[in-house]
Amino acid sequence: MNETPESERTAPQDAPFSHAAGPNGKPEIGRDRVSAWWLRLDDIGAGDWPLLETLLSDGELTRAQRFHFDRDRDVYIAAHALCRALLTRCAGGPPRDWRFTVEDHGKPEVVAPAGTPRLRVNISHTRGLAAVALTAENDIGIDVEWLQREAATEQLAERVFAPRERQVLADAAEAQKIETFLTFWTLKEAYVKAIGKGLSQPLDAFHFDLKTLAIAFDDPEVDDPATWQFARWRPGPDHLMALAVRHPDRARLEISAGPVPLDYLRALAGS
Repeated sequence: MNETPESERTAPQDAPFSHAAGPNGKPEIGRDRVSAWWLRLDDIGAGDWPLLETLLSDGELTRAQRFHFDRDRDVYIAAHALCRALLTRCAGGPPRDWRFTVEDHGKPEVVAPAGTPRLRVNISHTRGLAAVALTAENDIGIDVEWLQREAATEQLAERVFAPRERQVLADAAEAQKIETFLTFWTLKEAYVKAIGKGLSQPLDAFHFDLKTLAIAFDDPEVDDPATWQFARWRPGPDHLMALAVRHPDRARLEISAGPVPLDYLRALAGS
């Protein structure tokens, strides 16, 4: 699996587009490829917001205006603009033309053009950061979290973590408790979002090994750990990001992740 090593997981300032160009000059997308982009709100200039809004559908623009707080509205706009931009980059077509259905537990699914692979996309956002992950055919989930949040980590862990995870958290140095908690949390959320079961999936019924990023289930009949691959990054000093993708062969899976080039978003909005 081609991914950012853990030792290099702090994001670079500039990153190339995900996926090498195929024979037609477009980035290739398939079941063995995952593309993940993130966008830091601090990087967005005042003049960029009207451009990002042009990438959204009318329904998304309406929903954006319903947010009470500016920060919530802004990160919603950034996340949905990012999603549409990545779909257009990898599959073509105008950003506003992409349509989505909503599954039983609220997971959005792309309505892919006829004759194309089933595109699978997932969005996440938190204070100051938006992210999106895209692949074909396979289940995928992404989660981002803000490290500066205040949380009663061990009390929350008692309710939602498996015993092994609670022990790792209890053993962590005080200064590392928030990051350890959120590392588990982002991995769990990414998996739950990938399977599309929402809150109906108990978070303490499976656990992670942070050294290997392997998942294990209390009930072996629930899911097969060998079919899941995970990755995680630090998109900046204040955020963590985790990815889950159902894929049976780690060696074949190529994951490309990095910050979206803002110039691409600006050019797309002006096209």
